[in-house]
Amino acid sequence: MTESLQARDGRSVLRMERRLKHPQEKVWKAMTEPERLADWFPGSVALDLRAGGALTFELDGEGETGTITDLDPPRLIAYTWGADHLRWELYPDGEGTRLVLLHTFDDRAGAASYGAGWHTCIAALDLALDGRPGTDPGVDDIALHERFVEQFGLDAGTVETGADGWRVRYERQLTRPADGVWGALTELAPPGAPAHEHTLEHDADEGGRVRWELVAGTGHGARLVLTHTGTGGDPRAALAADRERIARLLDRLEAVPTGR
Repeated sequence: MTESLQARDGRSVLRMERRLKHPQEKVWKAMTEPERLADWFPGSVALDLRAGGALTFELDGEGETGTITDLDPPRLIAYTWGADHLRWELYPDGEGTRLVLLHTFDDRAGAASYGAGWHTCIAALDLALDGRPGTDPGVDDIALHERFVEQFGLDAGTVETGADGWRVRYERQLTRPADGVWGALTELAPPGAPAHEHTLEHDADEGGRVRWELVAGTGHGARLVLTHTGTGGDPRAALAADRERIARLLDRLEAVPTGR
């Protein structure tokens, strides 16, 4: 069981490898027949199983389309899903199958959510192949999400410098809904900090000004965007201080319901 996140041609590529105890042909049917996809895939799928064939996805009441880009039964199927690309590879592994998923997308900050989601789906696939479709795979996807955030380096901030000063930026997918995060954030902010519509600003002791903003994220919760700007001093001190600020917020969020 391995996972990695790489940058390729300006996009992010999530690679996940799992071993299933079922033979390749059986796994292939579960990945290409709509009635079997319904047992584990996130949403309903209809597809024209041929290279260049069309797919339609229905998830949470919203529909999207795709196209099969690669097809080599029973080893490979790849297709677009909106702007994303999914490539599923199957290899015989003893009496079982080694499954490799490559998911290409633009939203790097959402990579941990995608990883946790696909891990859960593949666990559900294995249960369905066992003859137990619909069984809860028992995955703690919140804990898994946070593990992937650290593993993929998604908790790291960036520093930019220019003629007008420096700018620190963190973009962090959270696992709690926006209203719950906002409550915890306003408790941590200095008294009197200007706040409006999930945006909050205040001066920083180490210099510069911090701006917190909650925006739409993946299905796991709100997305935090923290920017810290200044014109003097060492931006690395701001980078470290902002990391501590986010850590304090995450500690507070432990007590906030996930909303599920």
